[in-house]
Amino acid sequence: MSEITSPSPEIQSNSSSASSDNDPDPPIHLRLPPLSYSLFDAEPSEPNGVVHGSASSEPPKPSQSHEVVIRGSSEPPSPSSSGYAGERGSSSATSISAADDLTHHEIEELSIHDDPLPPPTSLPGKRNADEDDASISWRKRKKHFFVLSHSGKPIYSRYGDEHKLAGFSATLQAIISFVENGGDRVKLVRAGNHQVVFLVKGPIYLVCISCTEEPYESLRGQLELIYGQVIVILTKSINRCFERNPKFDMTPLLGGTDIVFSSLIHSFNWNPATFLHAYTCLPLTYATRQAAGAILQDVVDSGVLFAILMCRHKVISLVGAQKATLHPDDMLLLVNFIMSTESFRTSESFSPVCLPRYNPLAFLYAYIHYFDDDTYLMLLTTRSDAFYHLKDCRIRIETVLLKSNVLSEVQRSLLDGGMRVEDLPPLPPHSGSSSHLGYPGLPTDSPYRSREPGSGTGGAAGLWHFIYRSIFLDQYVSSDFSSPVNSPRQKKRLYRAYQKIFSSMHDKGIGPNKTQFRRDENYVLLCWVTQDFELYAAFDPLADKALAIKTCNRVCQWVKDVENEIFLLGASPFSW
Repeated sequence: MSEITSPSPEIQSNSSSASSDNDPDPPIHLRLPPLSYSLFDAEPSEPNGVVHGSASSEPPKPSQSHEVVIRGSSEPPSPSSSGYAGERGSSSATSISAADDLTHHEIEELSIHDDPLPPPTSLPGKRNADEDDASISWRKRKKHFFVLSHSGKPIYSRYGDEHKLAGFSATLQAIISFVENGGDRVKLVRAGNHQVVFLVKGPIYLVCISCTEEPYESLRGQLELIYGQVIVILTKSINRCFERNPKFDMTPLLGGTDIVFSSLIHSFNWNPATFLHAYTCLPLTYATRQAAGAILQDVVDSGVLFAILMCRHKVISLVGAQKATLHPDDMLLLVNFIMSTESFRTSESFSPVCLPRYNPLAFLYAYIHYFDDDTYLMLLTTRSDAFYHLKDCRIRIETVLLKSNVLSEVQRSLLDGGMRVEDLPPLPPHSGSSSHLGYPGLPTDSPYRSREPGSGTGGAAGLWHFIYRSIFLDQYVSSDFSSPVNSPRQKKRLYRAYQKIFSSMHDKGIGPNKTQFRRDENYVLLCWVTQDFELYAAFDPLADKALAIKTCNRVCQWVKDVENEIFLLGASPFSW
């Protein structure tokens, strides 16, 4: 795996500082054309970006081209598939034995739901479609996503018109191909404040250019999800089209789906499921959830692969056939596809969908029906002719849900909201300085002991927000936002902080961590990882360390006390 450290554009790095006489795998020095200031607009005086502890270099010298140092890696190339193939018995409708006919068959089925492509400026979900790489506004965007083919043809761009960005896409493709021709792979380029993250998935290339200071692992995970969304719509069999014609243009096959990708990219700023790899449930009484689960189980026993009852992006109940597993990322991508497609809301629908982690090569068929503006049902099967059977199943489910008042309880839960930090039971009196986490209290002369968190905001000990993830269940619960974290900008900043601490806790290079305590001008962040759960909590920046630890212990006990209402229990875990 290659790690590229690039200086500011049109600046030449000193190659002597990036190599060593004793290095068994000396770096390869390449000369690439200068990076354009249209996007990599770092100041020439800034130091080089250093990837994973690369040695710093001497002050750069001006040059008309810039030198990039590429270090080889002994890592084997990763498989092109992002998941595993599901049980063969559950995907008989499109088996691998019919691979030659699969691509043509799948592409024609997708056209059932596609509307004629409107002009670029009126594409739903397309942001600033009139921009190109010469636009000042386009250059100032903090975060770009690009999908292109291995021949350099643009497939998707978050901002601007893909056709106007053909030259820029060709440049990205040239960088990837240049490194691959040397027997290596590029994964990251740093230029000033910008990170350029590359992800190669067979003939499909994905690139993120960001100056948001998100960790590399988070940006790469976001590219994986964007690729997964492509597979949800087209399946991985699209690769065969590129094998037959390397210059194949797959853009028309994604016509009208810009809003799906825009919705997914927007969720990177607010949905913890995008980096936790877990799903969340709507808070309901145990009896209500059991009533919903019982009728879904009856339907699954009649030949349905998965039966999922949802309220917005939260699960009410989920049941799968025996030995069928549903990955949380598949759940995320499927829900995003359905919620961002307006036509699913207006009538009952039957659509081919692919679950990348279940079987990336085959379509399943999803029956979708909205009971109201928020609550909808998804029934997945391997049979392409099962529409009327699934419709009968839906009628049975709806009848039971109405009789058992499940739908009304769902609406009540929406109004009541979720867990609030203000409702956290008070700390036990006279609790000592020790805690389950094992941190000692702050010294008596600590400057933080005499300063109290802002009164009237958040919960106990200045708790502002928390996320609790059950590792066994692959589910998480997060508290509702409270003051002062109540604006979209503040929420985004907090989620970015969670992403950073999550990445550092799971950094494979330094081994898994168990606890972290961080204090800065915005928050006190406390993270605790055990074999059973993960807890991420944000406090007032003036919060006392010992009280914060005790409060986290109380949060864990609170979650345990109400787990029957906030988690889907009693079913086998839908794991990796």
